[in-house]
Parts: sequence; structure tokens; C-alpha cells
Amino acid sequence: MTQAVATAVPAGVDPRTRTQIVAAVLLGLFLAALDQTVVGTALPKIVTDLRGNDIYTWAFTAYILTSTISGPIYGKLSDLFGRRPILLFAVTVFLLGSLLSGLSQEMWQFVAFRGIQGLGAGALFPVALAVIGDMFDASERGKYQGLVGAIFGLSSVIGPAIGGVITDTVGWHWVFFVNLPLGAIVFVVIWRALPTFRPSGARPKIDYLGASVLAGALVPFLIGLTNKQTGNWTDPAVGGLIALGLVIGAIFVAVESRTSEPLVPLGLFRNRSFTISVIAMFVASMAFFAPIVFLPRWFQVVQGSSATQSGYQLLALLGGLIISAMASGQIVARTGRYKVLALGAAALLAVGLFLLSNLRADTPLPVLFTWMFITGLGVGPMFSIFTLVVQGAVKPQQIGTATSSLTLFQQLGGSVGLAVAGTVFGSRLVEEIPLQLAASSVPPQIAAGFAGSGTAAIGQLSGVGDLGQAILASAPVAVRAQLEPFVPAIVDAIHRAFSIATASTFTFGIAAAVVAVIVVAFLREAPAGAEATKDETLAA
Repeated sequence: MTQAVATAVPAGVDPRTRTQIVAAVLLGLFLAALDQTVVGTALPKIVTDLRGNDIYTWAFTAYILTSTISGPIYGKLSDLFGRRPILLFAVTVFLLGSLLSGLSQEMWQFVAFRGIQGLGAGALFPVALAVIGDMFDASERGKYQGLVGAIFGLSSVIGPAIGGVITDTVGWHWVFFVNLPLGAIVFVVIWRALPTFRPSGARPKIDYLGASVLAGALVPFLIGLTNKQTGNWTDPAVGGLIALGLVIGAIFVAVESRTSEPLVPLGLFRNRSFTISVIAMFVASMAFFAPIVFLPRWFQVVQGSSATQSGYQLLALLGGLIISAMASGQIVARTGRYKVLALGAAALLAVGLFLLSNLRADTPLPVLFTWMFITGLGVGPMFSIFTLVVQGAVKPQQIGTATSSLTLFQQLGGSVGLAVAGTVFGSRLVEEIPLQLAASSVPPQIAAGFAGSGTAAIGQLSGVGDLGQAILASAPVAVRAQLEPFVPAIVDAIHRAFSIATASTFTFGIAAAVVAVIVVAFLREAPAGAEATKDETLAA
């Protein structure tokens, strides 16, 4: 039996109202995406005030967990009950979580309230994209999805800078309070402008079992990837949890194959365009998030930039991303063609990461900014094109489910990519510090002392701040006078090692980008108009 759904926005919605709706959902999308990164530069102050250094990573993990898990659930519910009630509920929950996060008095409260924030953000990602898919046919979606790509990139790059500025001026609480007036605008516009659609026919069935099993799979998997920051792949808290998540994921597939109204219809993966888009988005996210995370750290450690300055120094990456995202959306809207763009973007991403893999401590900043701009040009089309392909390849009744599945794999790709890149960075740094010290003017006996340091000690030596003072402070008082003349050479050697380790993370991204090129090569392109016609036929 075919389930009645509520999706498409009728032609009676006038252009001005559509513009208001698009602006509101893009603002909501921006706020949700921004809160994934904005906390980074505020976290040291938050941890100090709330005395929570032992669980500080959960400030990120709680948000990512709840937003990732709830995304597919919200996507399916919006297909069943309409976008408007789901979006209004999500905005309310997000604003509640923002308010409570800003009012937190203990670290455990902050972590819990960040989880509530994530529960709201989980719907803002896929359902906002689905609203655009509902409101415009396949020939028009391109220019609006290009804006979505720009929003994702903008939030990723400027989030740390905004967090630093707000924390340094009015306090970290306002990192969250600033969401309230902006979120209220989103709520009012959606309430007044987005039409209400009620499903007709049989009562919708909710896949409670599938939702529970999906959550049971994603929780250990994502926690295991988060624990990789401080552990090894073979640790039970890392590899064990990841393996458990994969096992439960297999159970989820079995459950969904036997459900009449599954949370994630497995039939979607028999759709060539959908499957290729999901895989390409997964591997592209693996490649893209390494520059976003490791370049700001390189600017702070090697160049001595502040947290706020390092955010501004990513503007070259942001500029390339926004230009290519918006241009690709316009090109697809005008021509209906996207395969060449997707292939070119993935190839350009690989080229940009190859250039970044040549990063060294003495790399001139204008050269580095050029490499970043090229990388951004390759990233931008990814966020818009694959959403267009997915929404054009499925029935209108499945746009919410398909879009949320694409968003899920985008987030999982980023999490997996960061875990692998972090492993590459750490191991290469441990290898390079002794080699760079040996190649410097540092006496062998002093170099041998650093070479024998553990991973934790080396991690402290590559931290932010005055490295020379940190080296002297960590040395025994009796040897500081002998060590002091060699401190500049030691700092230079550590910076060279840090730069090589950072460059190694981009080498991993090159491989992921090449996989994306290969996968996209198998994409069968259909003009946007043809996809729209096919959708109407399928919906009939």
C-alpha cells in the first residue's frame, strides 16, 4: 500500500513568499552548521569556567551524536507529516538547547544541553534542503542548492573566527545566546509563510524499531571515532565500539528490509544516481574536513596566529568554495548538466590537496592562500550538485528521506576522515620530530632527549603558545642554562616536523578525492527537465 505523504509546495505560493521561506531555511541551516564549529575557539574558556577539562571533547561529541542520529528520523517524519511541523519543532528544540547551553553552570549540564541543541539541528540540515526540493522543480533547484553549498562552507570556515571574537568581547555565553533572536526570525517566517500540508489516506506508520536500531548503531560508532583522538584503533573504546556500531548497523539493514514503511528504504540504494551521490559525498567529506581542522592549527602553532586570526586566514578557502558553489548552481540551473561539473570539482579538490601536501614551515603565505583557494573551488560544487542529483532521482514522496540519508553520510564521512587524518598526523609527527632535530644544529644528546619523549609529551611541544618558554619550563632547572642557546633551533625543528605532519593529512585527502572522481565517473547524467518529468510520472 502506498503511504500518503505531504511534501510539495503548491504553485499558489507567490515568489515573494518563496523568497522569505528560502531565506529563513538558509538562516536556520547556517545556525545549525555554525554551531558545529563555533564552539572550538570558545571551548578553552568554557572548560576553564565550568571546570570540565576531563570531558571537554563531549561538547562536540554530544552535538554531533544527536544531530547525526536524529537527521534520518526527521527526514522520514517530514515525508510523512509535512515539513512545517517538523521544522517548527526542530527550531524550538535548537533554541531551547542554545538558551540552556549559555546558562550552563557545570560542564555536565553544558554537554547535556549541547545534546539538546543537536536534536534540533538534526532536522535543520536535511529538512531545510528538502523544503528547497519541494518548492522548486529540478530545473530551478540548482541556483538555490548552490547557496546551500556556500552556507555550509561559510559556517565551517568562519565558525572558529566568530567564536573567538564573541568569546573575547562579550563572553562565551553569547556564542549561544546570539542564536535566539536569529532563530526566532526563522521560526516566525516558517510559521507564517511555509504552507501546512496534511497527509491524506491511511494513517502514517512510524518505524520505531528502525529508529532505535539506527541510534544503537550510530552511538558506539561515533563515540569510537571520537575516542580515536586520545586512543589507538585497537583499544576497546575505539576499535571495539566502531566494530559494535558496524554489527548493529548490519542488524539495522536486516530490520529495514522487513519493514513496510522503513526509516531508510533500502530500495533507494538500488537507484544508481542516489548510491553514487551518497558514496561520493562520503569520500569528499573525508577529504574536505582535514584542511578545515588542521590548517587553523598550523597557522596558530607555526605562524603564531591567534585563534581569531587563524579563522580569518581561511578566507581564501572560503572564497573559492563560495564562488564555485554558487557558480555551479547557476550552471546546473541553466544547462541541466552536472556530471562534468562534479567530475571537475572532485579532480580540482584532489589537485588542491596535492598542492597543500607540499606545505612546509617556510611556505610563503600568498602561495598557501592560492593552494587553499584552488581547494575551495573543488569543494564548493560538492555540497550543491549531489543534493540536486539525489532530489532529482527519487520520487517527491522520498525527498526528505533521501536528503537526510545524503546528509547522514556527509557527516559520517567527515567523522571518519578526521579520525584517520588525526592518526596520520600523530604518527608522522612522532616520526619527524627526531629526524628534524637530528638535521638541525642541536647537539645529539639534547636531540636524543626529545626523541625519547612519549607521544603525549610531543603533543605538548606542538601546542599553541610560546614554544620556547614551554621547552625551558619543562626542562630540569639544572640543565636550563645549557639548553637555552639551542631553543630557537629546537623550535624551528618542531615547526618543520609539525608542517610535514600537517601536509601528510592532505595526502590522505588526495586518495579520498581520487576515489570521488572514480565514483562520479559512473554517474549517469539526465537533464534536469527529464528528471522532473520522471518524478511526476513516478508520483502519479
